[in-house]
Amino acid sequence: MASMLQMQDLFKTGLFSGPEQRPETVADLGVRKAFLEDLALKILYVSGSLSVLELSEKMRVAYEVGTELFVHMRSERFCQVTGMGGNIPHISITTDGRNRAGELLSHSQYAGPAPVTLESYVEQVKKQSVRDVNVGPDNVERAFAHLVVDPERLRQFGTALNSGSAIFLYGPPGTGKTTFAETLSHVLSKDDVWIPYAIEIDSQVITVFDPSIHQRSTSSNVGDHDGRWILCKRPKILVGGELTIDMLDLQFNPQSKYYVGPVQMKANNGVLIIDDFGRQRVRPEELLNRWVVPLDRRIDFLTLAGGKKIEMPFEMLVVFASNIDPAELVDQAFLRRIQTKIKIGSCTDEQFTEIFRRYATEQSVECEDGICNDLIQFIRTALNQELRSCYPRDIVNQVRWAARYEGKTPYLDRTSLMRAVEAYFLPAAN
Repeated sequence: MASMLQMQDLFKTGLFSGPEQRPETVADLGVRKAFLEDLALKILYVSGSLSVLELSEKMRVAYEVGTELFVHMRSERFCQVTGMGGNIPHISITTDGRNRAGELLSHSQYAGPAPVTLESYVEQVKKQSVRDVNVGPDNVERAFAHLVVDPERLRQFGTALNSGSAIFLYGPPGTGKTTFAETLSHVLSKDDVWIPYAIEIDSQVITVFDPSIHQRSTSSNVGDHDGRWILCKRPKILVGGELTIDMLDLQFNPQSKYYVGPVQMKANNGVLIIDDFGRQRVRPEELLNRWVVPLDRRIDFLTLAGGKKIEMPFEMLVVFASNIDPAELVDQAFLRRIQTKIKIGSCTDEQFTEIFRRYATEQSVECEDGICNDLIQFIRTALNQELRSCYPRDIVNQVRWAARYEGKTPYLDRTSLMRAVEAYFLPAAN
């Protein structure tokens, strides 16, 4: 296994190029020629008949590269020319090619875009590290403009983002921790990053790009780039109670016989939010043992099916959000690696009122004068609870749902407020 230092030296020698440069030959791709030839044959087998240009497009490589691969397949009698479209050959697979492709597909059914090397992936992820993003007050204020947040809290968020290290948001339920965590990712989403479709390691394929997670950039200024990479917004991934220890390692599909990258790999250069930390199917201690090194050294170790360990970058902002006191969840060694801990507590009366006003306006719910003060007094006196930022939204929603049932225009007066309160809150303990 090549060390990080050796990988950097390989780049300095010019063996690998960045996504901004389009490789013009098979050698420029950095992946073994035999692997690419096998991949081209599998794509031809799956597609039936293609032009050399269409083959190149499916592999996300230059036409010159596709032509090189076609010439080899033809010399091996794996394909034949069935016609010409201008100067571009149309080809179909032969019986020999079909037999060979069947053998290849029995080992791996991957027949997608040509992968990049592990070395090039490592280098690109390091170039795009969240640690190198400079965040200022304007960036944070713009991202949080739709929320009611005091200046001191915004300062804490901005400082945490500039650290590029892990953040722990903790406090009672309903205080906005998950919302704040997701909004932190919006501060970083103004940047575009390159993400590969897949990576090749010892003829094994690991897919990285996930259209359900990675949002393609709308930027048109990408030039004639390496098509094996996609320009995307910095990714944001949120995992909650469904998180298991297995999700943190490579996912091998025994049917397709190739790997899917784990959640932290897909989150590289972005934000990974561990919501409701402490309530996952994986115990906090297990996650602690799994991520002590990655959080500290920004290097993760993944395991292939045969037991081989792969050194992978761990370059993301990890945000833990929990209702449980951090000291009760994990030990000091783990907490030390989470550089920023921010307690998210209850709202002030002014903040609560502004949240209430904004949400009622957004949902077109008219309110009787002073109704928000009545709600505040009820929460404080009758329920003996602190004000939480989720209450305005939840109470207004109760009124909307009741009005929809009754076929009326929603209106929040004292009668509808008490109905909403009765439906939403548990009775106060005696």
